[in-house]
Amino acid sequence: MMKTQNNITVIIHTRNEETNISDCIKSAKMLTNNIIIVDMESTDKTIDIAKRLGAKIKSFPFSHYVEPAREFGIRQAKTDWTFILDVDERITKELADEIDNIVANDQLSITHFKVPRKNMFGQKSWLKHGGWWPDYQTRLIHLKSFNNWPDRIHSTPNITGNVGFLNNPLVHYSHGNMEDMVNKTLIFEDIESDLLLKANKPVSILIFFRKFIGELFRRMFVKLGFLDGTAGIIESIYQAYSKTITYLFLYEKKSKRQKTQNSSTL
Repeated sequence: MMKTQNNITVIIHTRNEETNISDCIKSAKMLTNNIIIVDMESTDKTIDIAKRLGAKIKSFPFSHYVEPAREFGIRQAKTDWTFILDVDERITKELADEIDNIVANDQLSITHFKVPRKNMFGQKSWLKHGGWWPDYQTRLIHLKSFNNWPDRIHSTPNITGNVGFLNNPLVHYSHGNMEDMVNKTLIFEDIESDLLLKANKPVSILIFFRKFIGELFRRMFVKLGFLDGTAGIIESIYQAYSKTITYLFLYEKKSKRQKTQNSSTL
């Protein structure tokens, strides 16, 4: 076990993740036995599996995205350092060793660290291009320097002090089952479209084409996604689809709002 295991806590957020939680916790144990599961009202065996593996369970109200639970999870830690681990991510031995050395030699010249993510398509193909590498994420945080985590989708934490960058990556298995990807995309882009609606962003047929072609060109050619072969090409097309879906949702919501406003003036 790592010599610093009593000075760091791994925080994992879950919602019906019985197929992922066991491997996730086992990878976290390469770093520490202090593991907290922040569960958002799972109805499957997620909590039972996590308890059996020795993790502590904290409950949080259900949300379609994880950011509302981020700050709550970090506040549960009693150690100096926390590491945020998504349930579809895995800590490697090399990453655990690197974090261990940082925590052991804590001088607080750097209060938080970004870790690169190795995004895997179909559980086996590493997406090295298309804007998917190094995909830095803020995950290692000194608790006293943590201020808050904004309650909005894809937000980043507010932390006092200097940021550092880890060398060894997390392994990320989110790019896999296409059905799951589409279902998540519909949820996330629906939320994104709400933010665009509040900001009164414009939407039109021209914008639909511009968003799709622009994102496809950026991922496939500017970011060289085609160099990852079939996986890179599929992912580039999918990201263009995802971007366009956001604006299709926005168009629908603007149309409904306009009809409501017209009705109220009659």
